[in-house]
Amino acid sequence: MTEEQTVSIYQRLMENEALLKRFYAVEKKILSILSFKDFFEVLLTEIKEQFNIPFVWLSLLKNGSANFLIDSVKTLDESLKSNINLIEKNLFFALIGNQTEPVLANAELKPYFKLLPEGKSYLIKSMAIAPITMDGEVIGSLNHGDASENRFHPNMDTFLLEQLAAKVSLCLSNVTAHERLEFLAYHDPLTGLLNRRVMETVLKREIGRAKRYNMPLSVVFLDLDYFKTVNDTFGHEAGDRLLIHLARSLEQKSRETDIISRFAGDEFVIILPETGSDQANALMNRVKLHLEQTPLIQNGKEIPVSTSFGVASMEDALPEEDDAASILLKKADERLYQKKASRKTKATP
Repeated sequence: MTEEQTVSIYQRLMENEALLKRFYAVEKKILSILSFKDFFEVLLTEIKEQFNIPFVWLSLLKNGSANFLIDSVKTLDESLKSNINLIEKNLFFALIGNQTEPVLANAELKPYFKLLPEGKSYLIKSMAIAPITMDGEVIGSLNHGDASENRFHPNMDTFLLEQLAAKVSLCLSNVTAHERLEFLAYHDPLTGLLNRRVMETVLKREIGRAKRYNMPLSVVFLDLDYFKTVNDTFGHEAGDRLLIHLARSLEQKSRETDIISRFAGDEFVIILPETGSDQANALMNRVKLHLEQTPLIQNGKEIPVSTSFGVASMEDALPEEDDAASILLKKADERLYQKKASRKTKATP
């Protein structure tokens, strides 16, 4: 072996060692992260900086096991969302096939531009697309793009890129598990609405704010009429779907400042800041009408959404009373059942 060959091999070993160190630096940072926001931010920034890659972004499959992840993307800052592309599953697999190995391309790239985030017009002449998985299922890809057609050419060794994609997949699984636990600590697992414990804390906060600024506040207790009949007639799965349908409808018809929670069973509590009793009743009558006009369709059959509600407002609790939250909830609950009792009385011949 000549001296020149020895120097060449030594240089290659040094380059490989430096490359491994950069990959390790990225892996070390992302594997310690437990939030989606930090994960996306650190991952994309570190890859760009460590490897001097101008374009790095993620593609996530719609309507797959990444739905929880996609919901979290919606809460990210615009700067982070702009580096994430949501793509239909059939389109994604038409581009890369069912393989889990990275795809490298530096010719005829136009079809792959469908992986680019919306509104992006990158000057890309070569791409690396590394599928990422969660629980063994492909949920998207980690993508790299460069203006040089030689940066990612099909003959390159993809071992390290595969390793990075595997670590990203592992990190995503860890982050998702942690975020789900965090979510369930504050939300009802079926409807995704705030749970009772959090609602009670929020209500106390809103009452304090209403007192401090002398603002109106109303609390609504709402439940489904004939919910037991729905369960008995259509099954408990239909009952669960009805609760979810009601939750989504309430979110759709609510204002940004309204707070919606599932209290228990088919009971829901809605907190209406800066809303007096008359305004709250008018609002809930509109919501009730909307619900009646939008039944749940289950196996081709309509399940009507009939609700009852009761409203309590700040004037129902004395200003000096410390337990105003419990008083308002009790008043609203009593008025709900007064309405139900009144309707039953009228229906009796």
